[in-house]
Formats: sequence, C-alpha cells, structure tokens
Amino acid sequence: MAELKLEITTPEKIIFEEEIVSVTVPGSKGGFEVLVNHAPIISTIEIGEIKVVTKNNSIKFFATSGGTIEVENNSVLILSDAIELVEEIDIDRAKDAKARAEKRFFDKEKKEIDMIRAKAALKRAENRIKVAEMRLTAKA
Repeated sequence: MAELKLEITTPEKIIFEEEIVSVTVPGSKGGFEVLVNHAPIISTIEIGEIKVVTKNNSIKFFATSGGTIEVENNSVLILSDAIELVEEIDIDRAKDAKARAEKRFFDKEKKEIDMIRAKAALKRAENRIKVAEMRLTAKA
C-alpha cells in the first residue's frame, strides 16, 4: 500500500516529518484534506489550523501563519514562515502579541503600511490563541 509522507518546514527548521494518514489545511478557498494518492497540487495556505492524522491514528494540530502546500507522488511539503504545534504555543505570549498588535492597529497616527502589518500581526495572534485554547481545552 502506498504511504503518504509529510514534511512541514519553516525557514529555521523542519517542524514535522513522518508518514501520515491525512493532512487538512486551511486553503485560500476553504479547508481541504490530502490523502494517499492525491492528485498533484500546489496551493496557498491561509492563517489557520493544520490537522495531521498520523500512522498510529493520533491527531496533531498546528497553528500556521499561512504558506504553501505542494502535493506530488504521495509526498506533501508545507512551507510556512511561522507554524507551531498546538502544545508548544505559549498562550500568554500570544495574548501579549495580540495586545501589542491591537495597540498598533488602533494608533491613529500610524501610516497605512503600519496598519496593514498590525492587522496581519493581530490575525496571527488571534489564530494562535484560538487554536491553542480550542485544542488544549478539548484534551482536558
């Protein structure tokens, strides 16, 4: 039987690399799942949650700031500037980042480019908090 191999990588390091059953990602047109023998595809990934079902049927969740996914020959490569395993998210740090982003976003003296960056930072922080709280609460 064919195997599906997943690699999740940031510019700094490989975050996850093993054979899996499936991976579900937040695509630009909605979430989609990749299974063994999936058709080749290259797509963007939005800010959101990535769900991985491993070979032993455990489920791993990651918070991502977006990126790309490439699927070819039962190999999946996810590239992202920032991605974290849910158990590694420091919720207090994420809440601090959210507060800083909100302060920057609502600063009336900021230029438009600063507003765009602040809005992106706010979305990333909110996603990290949402994914971590939802998944860590479910495990309790």
